[in-house]
Amino acid sequence: MQPIYQDTILYYNDFESAYVDKRNVEIWLPAGYPKQDVKYHVLYMHDGQNVFNKETSSYGTAWEIDEKMDSLLDAGAISPTIVVTSWNTGKKRFSEYMPQMPDDAVESAFAKAQLKENTGYDRLYSDDYLKFMTQELKPFVDQNFQTSTLREDTFLMGASMGGLISMYAMMEYPDVYGGAACMSTHFPIPILGEGMMQDIPNRIPDPATHKFYFDYGTLTLDAAYEPHQNRVDKLFETTGYNATNYRSIKFEGHEHSEKFWSRRVATPLVFLLK
Repeated sequence: MQPIYQDTILYYNDFESAYVDKRNVEIWLPAGYPKQDVKYHVLYMHDGQNVFNKETSSYGTAWEIDEKMDSLLDAGAISPTIVVTSWNTGKKRFSEYMPQMPDDAVESAFAKAQLKENTGYDRLYSDDYLKFMTQELKPFVDQNFQTSTLREDTFLMGASMGGLISMYAMMEYPDVYGGAACMSTHFPIPILGEGMMQDIPNRIPDPATHKFYFDYGTLTLDAAYEPHQNRVDKLFETTGYNATNYRSIKFEGHEHSEKFWSRRVATPLVFLLK
C-alpha cells in the first residue's frame, strides 16, 4: 500500500534578523515533497499572516494559497514549488513595504514629517527588509530545503503595499529574483509624489530575464488604481516588455481584499510558475 502524501506548513516563530524586527515565517511544502532529483521553485510572499490561515489573517479572510497550489499542481499547470511567507510586523508594515524610490525619497524635512505622521517613523525600512529577504531568509530556505537557487526559479508575490515591495525587490535584486506578481499595487503614495514613477524606468530589470504580473480591481481602494497602472504599463512597454513576460489585467467587480486576491490568484501563479 502506497502512503498518502499531504502538503505541510512549517512554522518558524520569531525568525531573527540583523536588519529588521523578528517576525513569523511560514513555509508550505507540496504533497510528496521532497521528490528525488526535483529542485523546487520558490515563491516568496509578504503579509504572511494572511496567506494560509483565516485565523491569523488581519481581516478574517486568507488567500488560501495552499489550496490553490494543490489544485494547480494536481492539474500540472505549474512546476513543483515551495511557498515561503514572511509576516508583516503591523506597526512597520508601511515603512518596510514602501519603496525607497528615488534614493532620496524621504530625505526632506517635509517628507520625514509626513512619514512620521502617517507611520510613526521618520525613515523607510524597505531596503533593510529586502536585505532580510535576500541575505537571511533566502539562504535559510536554500540551505534547509530542496530548492533551485536559480534566479529564473525564484519569485515574489504580494498585494497592495506587498505588490509595491515585490516590484521593488525585483528592481533592487535582479540577480536574485526572476519574476514578481504585484496584485492591486498601491502606487498612489503622496509622500513619494512623482518621484517613484519617474524613477521606475531607471530600475526596470532586463526583459530578457525577468517577468512581471500586475492587476487591479474596480471597487473600493482598487477603483483609484487604473490610471497609475496604465502609466506603469507604458513604462515597462517602452523598456521592451511584451505579452511573453508582462501581464497587466483589470478585474471588473473585484475589491481590495484577500477574498478577491484569492479568487484570482491562480492567474499570476500560472504565469510565474508554469
